Amino acid sequence: MRLLLFSDIHANLEAMEACLAAAPPYDLVVNLGDVVGYNASPNEVCERVRAMGGAVVRGNHDRACTGLTDLSEFNLVAAISSRWTQTTLASEHLDWLRNLPQGPMRVDELAGMEFVHGSPRDEDEYLLNASTAHANFRVPGHADVMMFGHTHLQGGFVYQEGRTHPLAPNYDSMEGAAEFTLTLMPGERYLINPGSVGQPRDGDWRAAFALYEKDGNAAARVTFYRVPYNVKQTQDRILAASLPERLALRLATGR
Repeated sequence: MRLLLFSDIHANLEAMEACLAAAPPYDLVVNLGDVVGYNASPNEVCERVRAMGGAVVRGNHDRACTGLTDLSEFNLVAAISSRWTQTTLASEHLDWLRNLPQGPMRVDELAGMEFVHGSPRDEDEYLLNASTAHANFRVPGHADVMMFGHTHLQGGFVYQEGRTHPLAPNYDSMEGAAEFTLTLMPGERYLINPGSVGQPRDGDWRAAFALYEKDGNAAARVTFYRVPYNVKQTQDRILAASLPERLALRLATGR
């Protein structure tokens, strides 16, 4: 079984198309939320995500950009982009986004796995350090392999022998396409973030996604991917839409 994992596309059409072009063959796809927000192609991205099928869990920007939550907790740049997205989204995509399920979500074909946007205990929580991840591992009733997004940081955490440790892929450079494979060891528990397709924040400008593989009794593997894309075209779309310039500039540095 090969599971494609996308998260935090944030209406970045060029990044999503680059990831789809680079993705290996897969059986299922799960999207961990924030389909829209920040970037300037919300309708085009919604159309492609819906065409892919698979499961999609809602993100905080999916809620905010459809009026399900107010913008009081967003910074000014995020609030401006959310208001613009609300007025730009086609009604069919607004309705679809409003009806996305809240995490944690389970998928029938993927026993022992769980999918969230923020964290297993709070869909808006940021899993940024081992201490917060450890607290989530200690919540009873959750799966041994949990996939999350929200932080825009590719990697995750492993819980082994009562302790939680961070995980991060190691790439030789930030040029060209790259991949890094992690073996999930039996008896350990994992929180895995495929990274952000449309707005990475780990200092690597390339679009990010992941593939989870499980073959019979063999240990599962996660392969993290980084893919170059036409950043300038995405930036030009942002500026043409009169969205804040910062949203365009940050894409070039992955911040």
